[in-house]
Amino acid sequence: MVVAIDGPAGAGKSTVAREAARALRFTYLDSGAMYRAVGLMAQRHGGAASEHAQKLEIQLGDRVIANGEDVTEAIRAPEVSEAASKVATNPAVRAALVRKQRELLSQGDWVAEGRDIGTVVAPDAAVKVFLNASPEERARRRASELGTDTQTVLQDQTLRDAQDREREHSPLVAAADAVELDTSGVDVDEVVRRIVELVERARR
Repeated sequence: MVVAIDGPAGAGKSTVAREAARALRFTYLDSGAMYRAVGLMAQRHGGAASEHAQKLEIQLGDRVIANGEDVTEAIRAPEVSEAASKVATNPAVRAALVRKQRELLSQGDWVAEGRDIGTVVAPDAAVKVFLNASPEERARRRASELGTDTQTVLQDQTLRDAQDREREHSPLVAAADAVELDTSGVDVDEVVRRIVELVERARR
């Protein structure tokens, strides 16, 4: 079974997906980590991002191992986030990583999160959730994570949202059959409980 969790940056996807996977005893797939890893490799080594995407060997779990190296912390640096945003607009990068994601999801039970899981990567997912929150709430969470100014994050986030929604390939949009959950002011345990309920309903 695949549970697809999509939504914009700061909506709580990573935290919710990780906890939902734990509660369900599913494997957690962080698609964003894959784009960040490609962005990191492109930064370090230059060359075409699509080549790095095709050659990427990645293990996802509590730690992110890319091409044999633990990059868990490195891929969270602000400059890598920016590089990831750029490579994510490249159709060849997206095609390569979507193939890798589909291979992973073809076996076992997964909670996969990203921006196009329910629409592109796993359109047949048994459960699809689109997480959102107010722009201010999302910026506050992100600023808290990064230890930076909320207003600066809000400006960057507005630009990133526009890029994600307007890009030609795999734009950020809720799948037609996704359940939309607003996480503003809602704690993680409650969101996870609702997702577990959706999975139990899908299993009946």
